[in-house]
This record gives sequence, C-alpha cells and structure tokens, in this order.
Amino acid sequence: MKSLWDDNHAKTLNNDPLKLRAYTSNLLGADQDLVMHGGGNTSVKVMEKNILGEEKEILYVKGSGHDLKTMGPEGLSPCDLEYLKKLCQLDTMTDMEMVREMKFSQMIHSAPTPSVEAILHAVIPFKFVDHTHTDAVVTLTNNPKGEEIIAKVYGDDIMVLPYTMPGFILAKQIYEATKNVDWNKLRGIVLLNHGVFTFSDDPKVAYENMIAIVSEAENYLKENGAWDNMAKGKSNLHDKHLIEIASMRKKCMDYFGAAMLTRLKDDELSVGFSNLENVKNSATRGPITPDHVIQTKRIPVILESDKSIDEYVGEYKNYFEKNNDGTLTCLDPVPRVGVWPGLGMMAFAPNIKRMNIISDIVDHTMKCIQQGEALGGWKTLTAEQIFELEYWELEQAKLKRGPAKKEWDGKVVLITGANSGIGKACAEDFLAQGACVVGLDINPEVKECFSSQAFLGLECDVTNTESLKLAIKQSILNFGGIDCVVSNAGSFPKSSAIEDLDDESWQKAIDLNLTSHLKLMRECIPYLKLGYDPSFMIMASKNVMAPGPGAGAYSVSKAGITQLGRVATMELGKHGIRVNMVHPNAIFDTGVWTDDVLKSRAANYGLSVEEYKRNNILQTEITSKDVAVLTRVMAGQAFSKTTGAQVPIDGGNERVL
Repeated sequence: MKSLWDDNHAKTLNNDPLKLRAYTSNLLGADQDLVMHGGGNTSVKVMEKNILGEEKEILYVKGSGHDLKTMGPEGLSPCDLEYLKKLCQLDTMTDMEMVREMKFSQMIHSAPTPSVEAILHAVIPFKFVDHTHTDAVVTLTNNPKGEEIIAKVYGDDIMVLPYTMPGFILAKQIYEATKNVDWNKLRGIVLLNHGVFTFSDDPKVAYENMIAIVSEAENYLKENGAWDNMAKGKSNLHDKHLIEIASMRKKCMDYFGAAMLTRLKDDELSVGFSNLENVKNSATRGPITPDHVIQTKRIPVILESDKSIDEYVGEYKNYFEKNNDGTLTCLDPVPRVGVWPGLGMMAFAPNIKRMNIISDIVDHTMKCIQQGEALGGWKTLTAEQIFELEYWELEQAKLKRGPAKKEWDGKVVLITGANSGIGKACAEDFLAQGACVVGLDINPEVKECFSSQAFLGLECDVTNTESLKLAIKQSILNFGGIDCVVSNAGSFPKSSAIEDLDDESWQKAIDLNLTSHLKLMRECIPYLKLGYDPSFMIMASKNVMAPGPGAGAYSVSKAGITQLGRVATMELGKHGIRVNMVHPNAIFDTGVWTDDVLKSRAANYGLSVEEYKRNNILQTEITSKDVAVLTRVMAGQAFSKTTGAQVPIDGGNERVL
C-alpha cells in the first residue's frame, strides 16, 4: 500500500487542523482496503476560545453517518475533550448513557452526532488519531493463530488487544491497557478481528504509520503465498437462470414484505469463489469484521436448491431465538449475500445504495477468506459475538437515521424510448422516487443519459426480438427482476392522407408503434409475474379516441396498442399484473414534435403554432414531466386497485369529450 500524501496540497491547507483532518480522512477513505462505506473514524484535538475568551481543548471527531472518503470539516463533531476523558474513568456506562453523554459533550449541538468511538479518541493523547478496518490486518487476525501471526509481523511498537464491543467497552479497554504505557514508543494499536489505530501530533505521520502497518501485513500475505490466492472461473450462466434469479428475488420479497433488488456477480473472481471445493464451509464462518453484519448479515445463503432461501430464513430465526435475551425484536430474516455454485455471487438489498455497499463487501470478503484459508484457516468471531453487534442498539439506530423509505425503493422499472421526451422524463421521475430504471433506446446515447447508479441505459432496437431479449437479460443480472414496464417507444410519421400513404411508412409505424409493444410485453410477462406490485403502462394517444386527418398510420397503431392493453388486462389480472394506458396529447417538448411536424399539424387545424400548443379546454401546455408524473402515480400504490384504465392527459380535449 502506498502513501497518497501530497506535500504540495497539504501546504495549501495552511496548517488548518480541521482541513488537514479532513484531507487525511479523505486519503484513508479513498482506499476500500482500509475502510468501506462510512467505516472507520478519525479525530483531531485543537485549542479554541469560547465566547468568554476561555481556552478549551476540543476533540473534533468524525460524525456518525459521514464517509471518510468525502467528508469535509463540517463532518467533524466538536466535543469537550476534558469531559470525554472523565467519562472513560467510569466503571460502567450503558450504550444509551454513552450516547447521551457524548451528545452533552458537544460544543455545537447542531453538529453531527459524534462517532461511538469518540471516548476512545479522547483517551489517545495525540492530536491526530486514525482508525481503519483494514482488510490485510484483519485477515491476519481472522486466523486460528492470529495473535501468533501478528506477533511475527509487528514489533513492540504495536500494542495488540483482543476483540471487544465498540463504544464505551472498547474505550475502557484501551484506557486500562495504556495507563502505564509510554505512548511515544507506540506507533499503533491492533484490535484483533476489528482494525487498527494510529496516532501522532503530525497528520502525515499518523496517516503514513497506518499505511506502513497495513503494508507490513500485505507483505506477510505475499511472502506466505496468500496474497494472490484467488480462484477464477467462467460463468455457466444460461437463459434459464434468469427466471431463477427473478424467482429468488420474489421469494426474498415475500419474506421481506417489500421490494428488493437482486444482483448476480458473475465475474471470474465471483465464479471462481463460488466453485471452491470448501466454499459452503469457509463462506459461512462469518464476516471480515463484525460491523459488516449490519449490511450482509452474519453468513450468506448457499443457493443449492429452490429451498435454499426458505432454509436460510428458518436458520436465521433459530439463530435469533438462540441469542435473544427476550428483549429484542427479530430483524428481517432475508439473506443479503448468496453463493450460487458455478454461477457466482448474489447480492440482495432493499435499495441501490445498500446493493452497492453489499456488492463491495462481497468483493473484499471473497479475497480475505481465500487469503485466510491460505494462511491456515479462516476464523472469525463466534456467532454470539457477531449477534451482539448485529442487534446492538447503536448500530440499529444508524439504520433508523437513514433517509425515509421511498415508495419505489427496491423496484425495477423498464422504460423504452428513454433517451428523450416522455421516456426520459419518466426515467428521471422514477429515479427521483427511488426506483432502479432500465432505459432502452435505439440511440446509444441512452447509456450516458443519467449518471445515477440506479440507471442502466441500454442500446436496444425494440422492434427486434433478440435485441429485446438481450436487454432484459441485462436488466435481470443487474437488478434481479422487473416490476413495472413503461412501453413508450414510438414515432409520429409524417402526415399523409390515406390515399397517399405508402406501404413502407405504414409498416414502419405498425412495427414500432404496435408490434414492438407486443414483443416487449411478451418478453416481460414472465418477469412481471414474479415482480412486486407489477404493472404495465402503455403510452397511447389522444388519437385513439379522436384521430386526426393525415395521421392514419399513427392513429391506427396507437388504437392497436390500446386494444392490446385491454386484452392484456383480462389475461394478466389473475397474476396481479395491472395494465393501464395513458393518452397524452400535444406534448411538444418531445422528439416526435419536430418543427415541421408541429407546423403541419397546426396548419391542418387552421391554427398558429402557439394556438395549437394550448388548444385545449384548460388552455395550458402539457409537458413530458406532466405525463411522467401521471404514469408513475398510475403504476404505484395510488392506483393499486385499478387496471384497464385509459386516462387522458391533454388539458381537456373537446373532440374527445
């Protein structure tokens, strides 16, 4: 591991301790081998004057919920250092008392809640304190001979302490262990099965001590043939497995009681790990560090049969009952990680943020387990110890403080024609409501349409069945299923009287505006049957009820998909799939309405372009966003008891009325 410290950049911070603290925090957070997704914590001690002019020593410690990778000075919580030092002298303190007292110690009450390790940071008598959950060091300790290995790797300048629960208990442990220690002879503390602390009055020294300690662990792994001990394999994925993925997701959602995402990781490392001869044993011994249990649960499910998830749920409930002291409520029993032999690793999550966290933890866990096995065995904390952290009220409180669940969290929406107009507006609206969106479009620019990790843009010719199949396959591999389809792709052909309508123009309109919707529906139905509150939204047109002259091909094709939707309503209702239709009219901010088309249609009605835009009872212009909101609402809970509906969004059209 290499130091990322940049002397030139550090000079620009003008020795500001808070800016330097944020800088080295960001350096630590930039490497997932050190900390992952908000893990680890840092602090700095400074002298400041209060409003009375009195000097006070303040501990600025990382605020709970902030990520070292992106944290600025505002992510640090200022606390009364002297008060925190006094707390560690108490014999006992409950978790809730600790939280209350840390909050009481805050100098600015609007600042973020201090890290649960704030008291520990106060105990260490140096200005800068760094704490990481580094993979390499924890891998050495997750071993039957962990303490012996650590002794070989490090000298007397590293203090080694056994695992204990974070918070006050850990702070008390370090307080007692270091009472008679010459801190100047220590460059770090290794907490078995947990992580590393480094410290110094110089931020560069504290940071580079961390890098050095981790590098020594990495070198030991390399020297003992563990570093590159990573199995590789080729996926045996077939199309039949796609429906199995959706079925797994459905089973998890049934137990979870809400929508969930599922992802198959079938890269060569994931497949190689899933193929390990002893994977069922080694993968179910526990996580790298106990705090991962909050995201991944203690062990993965081994997906050997269609009963595997049911069996896992039963085993989780038994695990809970065995360790419950009678005061706890069981969390959902759904697995978050799965090992699918021969196919790769599975991740299950309630939303895209958690999905990405779980996926990253899986990558690191596969590496650490194989390195650990090469060193003589992967051994983690006991189930009882991990349970204690999984049900620790302070960890559970972190989850509760997260953003409120949105209606579309965990749901997957597939939208055609997503690169522009109504399709793009729908994608944007669903994303804002927490959905994962698969956007299909013949324009390759759809891949870059949104930067959100919840968006998967795929180039696809919706008139081509094979192209659709491939796009749906990618949808299932990335998100696990399909809950809602917005069948939107279409075009408005050039105006033409029936007697002048050529075969090619007619067929092109029918192929895109009608037949492609049939193909999409046909390919999506098997997955919608396994979806969560599934719905199929058809983007039809006002022309279904009130066709206009010169729009024969368009009007007939839109009438056709409306009729298709009515038939689908009757066929799919028994599977809980709702089919509804939206009839927009005159949505002028779409690619369909080129200047030429707009002028031509306005002329047909003897109106100017501006008059034509507002030619409705409400005398208002309808936008793509308006259509998107209606589409999303109709696909959601508000219309959960409605199917077969045809709803206009046209400002009121006299011809329709």
